[in-house]
Amino acid sequence: MQVDLIFRIAAVGILVAVLNQLLIRSGREEQAMMTVLAGLIVVLMIILREVNALFEMVKDLFGF
Repeated sequence: MQVDLIFRIAAVGILVAVLNQLLIRSGREEQAMMTVLAGLIVVLMIILREVNALFEMVKDLFGF
């Protein structure tokens, strides 16, 4: 398992959590929700890139 992948996802989660709390405490709930959604999209993009790399590796392995 790639440890750097876990660290990248965790870093996004920590950053989103901090921004979310700061925005909520300053009365910007809608922007806080948008920050959470943006963080989710970033994590999904990271995961999709890794899944794509896995499929490419399997494709190369079986000669497709």
